[in-house]
Amino acid sequence: MTRDKYWVVDLEGSGSRPPEIVEIAMLELIDLVPGTRRHWLVRPKVGIDPAATRIHGITDADLEGAPAIEDIAADIANDLNGIPIIGHNVRVEVDVLSRSVPEWKPASAIDTLKLAKLLLPGKKSYALSNLGAELGLDSEARRLTDKSSHSALFDATLTALLFVELIKPLAAERRSQVLQSCDVLYKPQGNLF
Repeated sequence: MTRDKYWVVDLEGSGSRPPEIVEIAMLELIDLVPGTRRHWLVRPKVGIDPAATRIHGITDADLEGAPAIEDIAADIANDLNGIPIIGHNVRVEVDVLSRSVPEWKPASAIDTLKLAKLLLPGKKSYALSNLGAELGLDSEARRLTDKSSHSALFDATLTALLFVELIKPLAAERRSQVLQSCDVLYKPQGNLF
């Protein structure tokens, strides 16, 4: 019997262009049940832009002694290779991880932003924090992580809770169709005739 396995991923960046990872959180979902959690602070090559610090609260001092991305890249690739990832506006995670962990080959990337727009039409905002508050999920994410918004661990946990909330009620066939339509890497085959 096969099991549905995903990794929910969230990154916080340095504010540089292109962005470097300063925090990464990964939460495993197996059959929609949270499992293994991985979390790292990551030392970038260039210091953190003060504007980025104002958003996520991470400073250069917080990263003293943290590993560089090269030190943990093999662990990240080992966990993620061949497994679909989930993220809110997941294209950002795909782009940054593909550049930072070149040995990672994404299987698929499910976007909970697209998923929420599809399954909860007509919302004023689809920001993760707004959806979490509206659906009553943010307090559970805070309880599970002891963190708040713009912490990678909090945001990955909130994204996992949102994903489960949205997808769990769907029948298997509908779920498969919805997930495929929210996979930012999926390229439908054109009609040959």
